[in-house]
Amino acid sequence: MLALAAPGFGQTKSLAQGPHRLEITLEREQGGDWKTVDPGLVFEQDDRVRFRVRGNFNGFLYVTNQTTSGVSRLLFPSEDAGRQNRMETGREYLLPATEGLFRITGPAGHEIIYWLISPVELKGEGGGPPPYVPLPPPPKSGEAPANLTPRCDDTILRARGDCVDTSAGPKPGRDLRSRDLTFMRRQNASVVAAPAALAGPVVFEFRLAHR
Repeated sequence: MLALAAPGFGQTKSLAQGPHRLEITLEREQGGDWKTVDPGLVFEQDDRVRFRVRGNFNGFLYVTNQTTSGVSRLLFPSEDAGRQNRMETGREYLLPATEGLFRITGPAGHEIIYWLISPVELKGEGGGPPPYVPLPPPPKSGEAPANLTPRCDDTILRARGDCVDTSAGPKPGRDLRSRDLTFMRRQNASVVAAPAALAGPVVFEFRLAHR
């Protein structure tokens, strides 16, 4: 995926409910326009995507990605995607935060995107970026793990004509605190909610499927 979009503003009624809620919308560029898509949509090579994010709390967002070829990289904050990663209540952000997009590339499978949300800014050694999350062992060169091979849900396919993999989208991470998170759908938006205000960083996954 290549990083390089502009920030916007907005708020929804869903964000007024619960102490900590993060709403993530996945968009794909089609004919020069950005269209909201199902978080489980199976993308094609060279598809262009971005995320629209907003929460009802103040905090800091860190995003890393493990590609289907086994390479892990920092997506945000970064020079290409934007350095300002502080989130404010009710404000909407685009990711990448610069005028750009993510391009789908690499072997078929699931991009595992790790979202780390912290109530305070995190710093790594020497003031650099923090160690976000430990990544699982990479797949063998040129192939994705069998259990991550995108599969179309036939029911959704017949009803909407889309290839949707129900195992894609937001999922709990290996961080024990992520088990306390609730994952919901509101139309095509994904809502991640915590039952109480965050006392520390928490990590969850967003699996992006592509062929």
